[in-house]
Amino acid sequence: MHAAPPTRELLDLRGRLALVTGAGAGIGTGIATRLAEAGARVAVHYHRSDDGAREVVARIESAGGTARAYRADLTEVAEVQDLCARIAAELGIPDALVNNAGIYPPGTIMDMGADDWQVVVSANLTSVHLVTQAVARGLRDAGRGGAFVNVASIEATNVAPAHSHYAAAKAGVVMYTRSAARELGPLGIRVNAVSPGLIWRQGLDQAWPQGVSAYTAATPLGRLGQFEDVADACLFLVSRAARWITGIDLVVDGGVLTNRAY
Repeated sequence: MHAAPPTRELLDLRGRLALVTGAGAGIGTGIATRLAEAGARVAVHYHRSDDGAREVVARIESAGGTARAYRADLTEVAEVQDLCARIAAELGIPDALVNNAGIYPPGTIMDMGADDWQVVVSANLTSVHLVTQAVARGLRDAGRGGAFVNVASIEATNVAPAHSHYAAAKAGVVMYTRSAARELGPLGIRVNAVSPGLIWRQGLDQAWPQGVSAYTAATPLGRLGQFEDVADACLFLVSRAARWITGIDLVVDGGVLTNRAY
């Protein structure tokens, strides 16, 4: 029998190393910061501008934590392998991984080009596989287990206009999560997904007032999500509090999916 850890230690990530992809802005920033607050050292991944990533690192370090920023294009095998090699050389092998990186451009089925489709699928789905594979191989070779979380979306099961490529990719993330949980479980690696609903960001109220109003009215909890709402779900899933949970998709949407379909 496995003894349960003391309650006070359930969310304690001291001694853990977390890789958070797409951590230079938005939800990724919230996740990286929250995991650092729980005691993890954090590898902060970004793709293009490093301004946001450097700010996250500075924030974590100012609070007494350890973090470093790393750039990589996660759709390229060689760059993912190089990213993991750099992290391993400087911090070690991550035993907590949050695949958060992705893009969210609109595009209708009738007007979308093949390249438009592929870019979105690569950024949101292929990247999850490449990073999962690379980190899992490192843990396997080191004889260690870990916990991975893939950030999906409620659009995996609830379609939105002009988002067929994004919705398909996120649905793929959910099924990939289940497959990875099955295959990697024997290695001691748990794999779960988090599916956020509409999350507030600076300027959203002005850019999409009708969407914000409609979502707020539709959710039983009466507000949009915050970065920390998603971050706390990720913290739970990588922690020992979720030690017997793998292959699930945890929806974090304020209850908006409880609405009737007809």
